[in-house]
Amino acid sequence: MTVKGILLAESLRVGASLEIPLTVHKIYRTEAGEVDLGQPRAWTFIEFEADDQASEALARALSDVLEAKLGWYCDFRSDEETFVVFAGRIFRYSRGDREARSEAEAYARSVGVPTSQLDWPE
Repeated sequence: MTVKGILLAESLRVGASLEIPLTVHKIYRTEAGEVDLGQPRAWTFIEFEADDQASEALARALSDVLEAKLGWYCDFRSDEETFVVFAGRIFRYSRGDREARSEAEAYARSVGVPTSQLDWPE
């Protein structure tokens, strides 16, 4: 089994290195950022998958390399669980658990994520 997600290249701290095995399926750029909030206009999306046995290690590794400013996060999921990872903070919950998702969303807002960007899939 695997976990699947999207990592934004711009979310990585300058000088940070993510060193965990990922299978990359697609890389693309689009204008998605909110410049008025200090975000870069163009974002680089990296669609990935990883072995679900590595999901905890992946979450910890992402938490160590994500930029704290602007509330950057990375989300990924298995068939059963959703992970939403911020710099220094990891949310892990059963897919469809509205209360746990609300906690992750509240934290995201508290670190500057606009409501329009609380769009990780269940």
